[in-house]
Amino acid sequence: MIKFHLNGKEVEYSGDPERMLLKYLRGDQHITSPKEGCSGQAYCGSCTVEIDGKPTLSCVTPMKRILGKKVVTTEGLPKNIQEVISFAFVEKGGIQCGFCIPGIVISAASLLGKNLHPTREEIVAAVNKHYCRCTGYLKIFEAIEYAAKILRGEEKLPSKLAEKSDGKTGSFLPKYSAQETALGFRPFVGDLQVENMHFGALKFSDHPRAVVKKIDVREAEKLPGVVRVFTAKDIPAAGDRYIGLILQDWPLMVSEGETTRYTGDVLAQVVARSEEEARAAVAAIKIDYEVLQAVTDPDFAITDAAPKLQANGNLLSVSKFKRGDLEAARKNSAYISKGTYQTQRIEHAFLETECCLSLPATMCDGKQGVLLYSQGQGAYEDRKQVAKILGLPLDHVRVIQVQNGGGFGGKEDLTVQGHAALAAHLLGVPVRVALTREESMVMHPKRHPIRLEYELGCDKSGMITFLQAFIIGDSGAYASVGMKILERAAGHAGGAYVVPVIDVIAKAVYTNNVPCGAMRGFGVNQAVFAMEGCVDDLCAQGGFDRFDFRYNNAIVNGSLFTTGQTLDHSVGLRETMLALKDKFKAAKYAGIACGIKNCGVGNAMPDIGRARLVVSGPRKITIHHGWTEMGQGVHTMAMQFLYDELKMSHHDLDLEICVDTENEVVCGMTTSSRATSLVGHAVIVAAKNLKEDLMSHKLSELVGKAYDGEWICDWTTKPGYEKPGQKIVTHYSYSYSTQVVVLNDQGEIEHIYVAQDAGKVINPVLFEGQIEGSVHMGLGYALTEDFPYKDGKPLFTRLQKCGVLKAKDMPPVTVIPIEVPDKFGPHGAKGVGEIGMVPTAAAVATALSLFEKKRHFKIPIKRKEGV
Repeated sequence: MIKFHLNGKEVEYSGDPERMLLKYLRGDQHITSPKEGCSGQAYCGSCTVEIDGKPTLSCVTPMKRILGKKVVTTEGLPKNIQEVISFAFVEKGGIQCGFCIPGIVISAASLLGKNLHPTREEIVAAVNKHYCRCTGYLKIFEAIEYAAKILRGEEKLPSKLAEKSDGKTGSFLPKYSAQETALGFRPFVGDLQVENMHFGALKFSDHPRAVVKKIDVREAEKLPGVVRVFTAKDIPAAGDRYIGLILQDWPLMVSEGETTRYTGDVLAQVVARSEEEARAAVAAIKIDYEVLQAVTDPDFAITDAAPKLQANGNLLSVSKFKRGDLEAARKNSAYISKGTYQTQRIEHAFLETECCLSLPATMCDGKQGVLLYSQGQGAYEDRKQVAKILGLPLDHVRVIQVQNGGGFGGKEDLTVQGHAALAAHLLGVPVRVALTREESMVMHPKRHPIRLEYELGCDKSGMITFLQAFIIGDSGAYASVGMKILERAAGHAGGAYVVPVIDVIAKAVYTNNVPCGAMRGFGVNQAVFAMEGCVDDLCAQGGFDRFDFRYNNAIVNGSLFTTGQTLDHSVGLRETMLALKDKFKAAKYAGIACGIKNCGVGNAMPDIGRARLVVSGPRKITIHHGWTEMGQGVHTMAMQFLYDELKMSHHDLDLEICVDTENEVVCGMTTSSRATSLVGHAVIVAAKNLKEDLMSHKLSELVGKAYDGEWICDWTTKPGYEKPGQKIVTHYSYSYSTQVVVLNDQGEIEHIYVAQDAGKVINPVLFEGQIEGSVHMGLGYALTEDFPYKDGKPLFTRLQKCGVLKAKDMPPVTVIPIEVPDKFGPHGAKGVGEIGMVPTAAAVATALSLFEKKRHFKIPIKRKEGV
């Protein structure tokens, strides 16, 4: 019998003494504020609790070690500490997705409990035990400093968040549900508990390419707690096991007699009464393979000697942009830079691994369907694919989108949603399927590793003359959105500069490596890294000033973009450059890079935003939309647009958000930096009729009434498929950014300056937080992050080895907002989430190239000492 105190109460435990405290807290006590982010790898800190006053990782603390001790989770913190620290995190923008924050709150409370005057260095040391993928840490430091001031009595704790703000666009509005999220009280999907919940676990392929001769589940079926083992043959006859966002080439499960395409392929699924029992049964499944040679090199994959991995061959897509006389431009160039640039595969490393809870549900027509609680990046896309798998009508699949613990593009593709839905539908019981950290790293798509062969010319006055580029990307086993990534890389190949003559070819290739798909920047980061490297080389060859060269070649209103689109409005690039000119020229060692990033998917695909406003109380409105909240703040943006339209304050009107496919507010994937733009437009349209009704009615008289809004951009064109004389418009909106990286005399990053054209800054605190988080991710991309594969298998599946920078590695960042309103943006707003990362790696590389006096053609640069 192990007796200890938990949040002030004595409890007894008589189970396995080796069981980890985290499992006990979440499983037995249903205390879910400690999160499971690294699956016992003892690295992320999300599971941190206080044991006898010391922050401790509960994921590696066995129950036998807490005999006689005092365990405290955020639920057990004194109420004033809960209130002050959570308030400080929200007020200072120290929370985005929020998955990591409850653990950090425990460390902050412990630090402030011993020292109310911590230095920045002491705060950094306390936070450095934790992993955050969203914020870049800087606002976390500020939040803890602010909490200390309140606890010291130097600052007053206001009676309400954002007390001095009205919450309209351009002002600060607290992030939606952020205070309860900071304390771990708002549930993520993995925190949800329902009666009679069953647990699923997946059997993955042991080989990247092998014929599955036999799947033997007999021993697994006999194990305790096992309810059923599913294989591909269990998918309903009316259904379809092949899914995918664009091409349906990805099987939910690989069948006997078929060939696996990567080690993330699922061969079987066990459903049991506990997760431990399900995983034990998975380990008992025996697979008879005929192992084949994996195809892992994209160059080899598109030769005639390579085996075909997909029915249509290994070349997924080819994107081309060509204009002008290349040979004449090359001949007339005074200087030419050539180089082959290589970027790496990147793990998204979101803290919340994939999880879905599915329940059988009786629909309005009395027939059986399924209800899913999903963390995916598109509730309506999840619904469409699950309905396809099960052979059900769309209205028999209901998806409730739960705010997730980070996405960055990595939760666009379906992972466990289909498996959870299949099991719940066939068994008639609730089923939760969650991936461990190791499984997540193996299964979900990554950032593309891309090789870029560049040749860039300029004349004797320093004006760019031509660009010829060949780009090849490893898209891995399945299409995902790989063709769009390489299309975007090709379309942004010239970076943020005017290039009169273009010859660009980009290929996406199937291999037996992990699939690669969407990730922040969507192929543009890679192109900018290569382009900026060549620009610096031209400056060195011709003796041009590095700032002036970029400024003179920068796109402006009326410039022709790489895709052939004339950018005829709202171009704020030069404004961002001028904001940093003095900082750049004053520095001894500085790198600079410029970026442009599309808003919306475009390329002849419609960008659609829809919203429904329902008056749900005398002073309350519910906003229904279809976008995923994953830390970027789209829920908050929707609220701010509505406050602005109604000319009301958050002190006077309560708003809530609902993303539920039952409401049929159909939107697409939360991608391409478009959610703020599209939800803003839709809310503005919906608010128009509501405002008219409010001219003659009180809000309380309109309870139950709904107002719909829709905005569609359907005028973009597909590159290379324009009709004769048709105006080329690949995207309806673009964002712009310039970044300057300043090094000290030791070659370490001293400061990063970011000037970003946001069109209209909707929320200054959230805007800064998005940029700081983008820069943090970009720094890791430039210097330390990598997810290498060999022979079709990852070299590691530990989060720690991914190279994501910790709190101590983050340099100061100054964010300068530039507002050049967008013609097609709600209130002039442009995309924010991706453009902040686009120039970072290139700016770091150009800074280090200057300091080290050598060009960098490959990232990560992997410096040995710090940042």
